[in-house]
Amino acid sequence: MYIDTVPNRNSPPAVLLRESYRVGPRTLKRTVANLSSLAPEAIEVLRRVLRGEALVSVEDAFEIERSLPHGHVAAVLGTLERIGLDDVLASRRSAQRDRVVAMIVARVLDPASKLATARGLDASTGATSLGEEFGLGEVEADDLYGALDWLGERQERIEAKLAQKHLDEGTLLLYDVSSTYFEGRTSSLAALGHNRDGKEHKLQIVFGLLCTAEGCPVAVEVFAGNTADPATLGAAITKVRDRFGLRRVVWVADRGLITQARIDQELRPVEGLDWITALRAPSIRGLVEHGELQCSLFDEQDLFELLSDRYPGERLVACRNPLLTEERRRKRAELLAATEAELEKVAQAAQRARRPLRGRERIGVRVGRVLGRFKMGKHFRYEIRDDGFTYGRDQERIDGEAALDGIYVVRTSVPAAVMSSDQVVGSYKKLAEVEQAFRSLKTVDLEVRPIYHRRDDRIRAHVFLCMLAYYVSWHMKQALAPMLFAEEDPAAAAARRASIVAPAKRSAAAQRKASRKETADGSPAHSFRTLLNDLATLTKNRVRFGTQTFDQLTAPSALQQRAFNLLGVTYRN
Repeated sequence: MYIDTVPNRNSPPAVLLRESYRVGPRTLKRTVANLSSLAPEAIEVLRRVLRGEALVSVEDAFEIERSLPHGHVAAVLGTLERIGLDDVLASRRSAQRDRVVAMIVARVLDPASKLATARGLDASTGATSLGEEFGLGEVEADDLYGALDWLGERQERIEAKLAQKHLDEGTLLLYDVSSTYFEGRTSSLAALGHNRDGKEHKLQIVFGLLCTAEGCPVAVEVFAGNTADPATLGAAITKVRDRFGLRRVVWVADRGLITQARIDQELRPVEGLDWITALRAPSIRGLVEHGELQCSLFDEQDLFELLSDRYPGERLVACRNPLLTEERRRKRAELLAATEAELEKVAQAAQRARRPLRGRERIGVRVGRVLGRFKMGKHFRYEIRDDGFTYGRDQERIDGEAALDGIYVVRTSVPAAVMSSDQVVGSYKKLAEVEQAFRSLKTVDLEVRPIYHRRDDRIRAHVFLCMLAYYVSWHMKQALAPMLFAEEDPAAAAARRASIVAPAKRSAAAQRKASRKETADGSPAHSFRTLLNDLATLTKNRVRFGTQTFDQLTAPSALQQRAFNLLGVTYRN
């Protein structure tokens, strides 16, 4: 028996169930039933039965063999390609470029060691679809180390391309320095120095980050762990002038980086270099003592310019923040009280009847430990004897410091015709963008620390890789701001402040998101990390249907589709 389709003039074809049989040498056929009224699916099932095929249920024929998180991969990788970072790395695709791009994406998604990253990218052990996107197959840690070496060799040209893309003549450059601790003793870069991570006995490295005025990272440089912050400025200036070819720039850095020595030796002698920084507390005190800074002027205004013969060719902008004043006074009072409590314990130990504390050296060690802990030694007078210890507050010194609470002085070489006082102070405050970059690099998102690499070139390449990952996440956060607990328009929020000296206030829209935990359209507000986790629920499924296999993507929700739209990334099979 078989199914035959017979043309029927102007009507639809007739579908007939027929049987063939033989009469002598002749083969004849007869119609058993007319199947034209059946659904095409039913006809197809009957046709397969007549062919002798074994039919199975849909549940048995349809199977998801593997499901990998994919949405967050598509978002990060799509953003990387949209901003052109893959072409910045190398104009032509290669195995090494693919591995580097995969490591950058993996660093944004889930920072891990090179071994863990290799396992995540491996076709057989991968925890996401990232390895499949590049067809990496089997991935070993040594493959990633080779790609890291490839990246390190190209750092100079990659940074030059980023600078060409984001920097122009006369641009504002934000520069700051941080450090991170190092595990091991094999690198010449690792050394004991000023540790910012609370790891006092760990070796460390120092790295300086260069950003645009908006906080977009452009370049990073690694230094030995015992390098003083000001000593890194010369290398940054050389990089900008020689590698990037920029002759006129304005350097913005804090008072610990742009010191008087750096100005005299590296900035002022070079034509086209201007700077914006701030004075240290002793210098501000000197302005007050010489009558050049009159604190009474702050009774009517919170910002004014002044001139000083000690800073020729520079403008000084004095500012006073009332909230900062109160905060410093509160903190000083608490530290003074805590220091007194500990010093009193030392004094009582020297006077107790049983086993009293004796000896100038022993008493001095205890006193030094207390004063070093709270950093309040300058506010106390004390006398150490062999048989006792007395102390008291230096109220005159305390009052002198309190008079300057909340006052800071921004110094700049930029002429008033180019930048107003408000713009100078606003530019200095933009250093908060670099501080945010360090928080993201070191803790929140990318976890550059600790450093485990043994070779100096790989340490530099690892830090550079983390900077490129921050470059991608920075662009993503800018685009996704309407969905995040972030200020959607920082410039507009800053413009609404009564004064540039006043603390920044969140806009009404940002406050609503923070209080209601939802965006303007009623969707849940996210942090960058939780939004990536939400996108990760979109999976790439390997489906088997009968003898065929294919990949099928989970359909995105409205919130997830909005994230892709904001990123400018197309999500499809």
